[in-house]
Amino acid sequence: MKKIILSLSMVTIFFSGKVFAQTETSGRKKIYRATHTKRTELKHTKLKVNFDYQKEEMNGEEWLTASPYFYPSDSLTLDAKGMLIHEVAMDKEGRKSPLQYEYKNNILSIRLDKTYLKNQEYTVYIKYTSRPKEVEKQGSPAKGLYFINAQSTDQNNLPQIWTDGETEYSSAWFPTIDKPNQKTTQEIYMTVPDKYVSLSNGVLKDSRKELNAMRTDHWVMDKRHSVYLAFMGVGDYAIVKDQWKNIPIDYYIEKEYEPYAKQIYGHTPEMMEFFSKKLGYDYPWMKYAQISGRDYPSAAMENTTATLHNTQVLQKPGQLADENRWENIIAHELFHHWFGDLVTAESWSNLTVNESFANYSEYLWYEYKYGKDQADYHLMSEINKYIHSPSDFQKDLVRFDYDSSEDVFDLVSYQKGGGILHMLRNYLGDEAFFAGMTDYLKTYEYQNAEAEQLRLSFERISGKDLNWFFNQWYYGSGNPQLNYSYTFEPVKKQVEVTVNQSQKKEFEFPLAIDIYDNGKPVRHNVWVAAKAKNTFSFNVSKNPDVVNINADGILVSEITDKKTAAQYLMQFVNSKEFSSRYKALTGIKENLDDPASVKLLSAALKDPFFRIRIKALEILDVSKPEQGKILIPDIEKLAANDPKTLVQAAAISALAKTKNKKYFPLFEKGLNATSNAVRGSAWLAMITVEPSKADDLADKIDLSDASKDMLIKMIPIVVKNKVTSQMKNITSIVAFYPFIKPQNPELGKSSEEGFNWIMTSDNAEATEGIVRILNQAKTEMLKNAQAKAMVSQMLKEGLAKKMEFLKLNPQKAESVNKQITALNKIIEEYK
Repeated sequence: MKKIILSLSMVTIFFSGKVFAQTETSGRKKIYRATHTKRTELKHTKLKVNFDYQKEEMNGEEWLTASPYFYPSDSLTLDAKGMLIHEVAMDKEGRKSPLQYEYKNNILSIRLDKTYLKNQEYTVYIKYTSRPKEVEKQGSPAKGLYFINAQSTDQNNLPQIWTDGETEYSSAWFPTIDKPNQKTTQEIYMTVPDKYVSLSNGVLKDSRKELNAMRTDHWVMDKRHSVYLAFMGVGDYAIVKDQWKNIPIDYYIEKEYEPYAKQIYGHTPEMMEFFSKKLGYDYPWMKYAQISGRDYPSAAMENTTATLHNTQVLQKPGQLADENRWENIIAHELFHHWFGDLVTAESWSNLTVNESFANYSEYLWYEYKYGKDQADYHLMSEINKYIHSPSDFQKDLVRFDYDSSEDVFDLVSYQKGGGILHMLRNYLGDEAFFAGMTDYLKTYEYQNAEAEQLRLSFERISGKDLNWFFNQWYYGSGNPQLNYSYTFEPVKKQVEVTVNQSQKKEFEFPLAIDIYDNGKPVRHNVWVAAKAKNTFSFNVSKNPDVVNINADGILVSEITDKKTAAQYLMQFVNSKEFSSRYKALTGIKENLDDPASVKLLSAALKDPFFRIRIKALEILDVSKPEQGKILIPDIEKLAANDPKTLVQAAAISALAKTKNKKYFPLFEKGLNATSNAVRGSAWLAMITVEPSKADDLADKIDLSDASKDMLIKMIPIVVKNKVTSQMKNITSIVAFYPFIKPQNPELGKSSEEGFNWIMTSDNAEATEGIVRILNQAKTEMLKNAQAKAMVSQMLKEGLAKKMEFLKLNPQKAESVNKQITALNKIIEEYK
């Protein structure tokens, strides 16, 4: 899962998709990206490595065993990014004989000692130095091998080493054929400081003490996996043990968070059991470990048996009391060990067979663990990200015309792809859908595959032709954009529903239509043909009360829907599906004064699904008498007693709008809650009701572990009241104010003021926080000239303010000069 850039996650909820859209050619017919031609087949990769922490380099020896794939060959061509190559030799049972080679433009071309035939193996020895800084200097979007605070100069950061090979960056730390359709077994001897632990793919076979407080760990991976999934991690971690059946599960966790490891990762064994049963294929590897990496810019990476997470996985009781914000990602990365690691996309064009499945696994886990409403809410949220990114409308799911392999890691491959699988599941039925997945896994285990082979597995199981589905959803772009109308014929007692497609390329699809007859919905499942206008007739007793299309929320689509408040109320009260209830609730936002809207809100506050209750609390405004009179009693109960702390927090925020001081005892009680959300909402409510208390309450809450939603609420208060103790905690949002302003002017204004406040102060921690997060975002930002320019301009203006502050406060020179140096350094990175 490479796609989510966490340093930007605070911003993307406001972002329309235009600034960070993929390259202009992505999804358009320009070039053809063929699957890599296999001239050589990798067999086994053996590495011996040690690390130079001062130079941030790695010394390596490699024994690469390979053979010609089909045709005879007397040469071997390897990817080797930014390296120094010291020696290349043929190794025959330990006897080395030099080989001729050329190393140019990151390609190592080796002349073998003779011509080898198919399946005739040979082993080449290479001695080299990996130089990730050189890879970065060459303009690579990733370094492959990362030294974090290697010289221990940053007291706020831990020394760590970790690797990230996706898409083709394993070749930054060992010479290889760096293509997804190359698989190899491997073993790695890692020499590390004895005070640290190490992690790699496979199992730790042995560990040997060395001189100078060093240790060599021998990791062995005896099953084939793709090169980009190779991993090394080194650092000061605790290891918390867990298990599923006979499979060891390890949580490598920073020691500060060790007491909470089971709360964070503890569902992993249950996930393993659930996915194994659901897929009809037991977890296929010898162990499973999870580790977090400082400054890792993506969400997580499914390195085989050794998943790497961003440090946002690390949470304390205040956050975990509300929800485990990382649970879906933990499920996502585990599911990759079937879809992505066991069976791997043969090319980046076919990334969907990795990432769409992993995205959909989040739905499957939520459905199993928390119920269909929670799963449907998650799916809706995911699909909306794609729908609200207009540039993605033109991109095929299977995409052979990308500019960069990084381009396919987007909302189409992930979110839309997950939604497409949900449609396919509902078309085939559960039994055929999951049996098709099992067939695919068993047919292509430890191999590579593509979307066509996925189609064949589903067809083999179901007996249905699926070309129509794959042609429009996998090899086509866009989605249905629908509007509808209906007329009642009293003589025939029929209603005619006309469904119109307004997009250029028509789709065909099954569609659920609910016709409300005498207040009750009757479900009709129809087939919409690939034409602009489809009309359907249904028997009714009278003019329908409500017509609701895509009532089950399954179709990935955009629907123009306008109903009266009374109709939305009827839809909400009588619908079982989350989608229909949620659409009814959000449909009244522009008509809250209607008595029917207030009734709907009242019903929503009692809804069994907590996300519905939260949404109602966000929409309502009890400062208006017509709402407050009816809704306040229910809101008071939710604020005090709701089993979900997120609902309690939303209810406290709703009561704060009254500015009634009678709620002070409730707010004061909230300040002592375990829940971050409750404490944050109570803090904000007290300042909203009594602004003069801002200074007294400044240190009553710690925002360091706050969710992005809470931070967004807090920033205007923190900035307006100059709550200096919280300055360091707002950097993850204010660092991106140029991107927020066009989407949310109010928050953008507060964020800009917050950025300028930091730049006109001597708060080293806050300044360094901005530098750190922009450095973390650099890989993604530098892909887009507009984004790069916006950040660069912001930093230059910030630097000018910092220098002016120094001029006015020369006594603070030592501290401020360090901040200026840090700002200059990050400005250079964005040139």
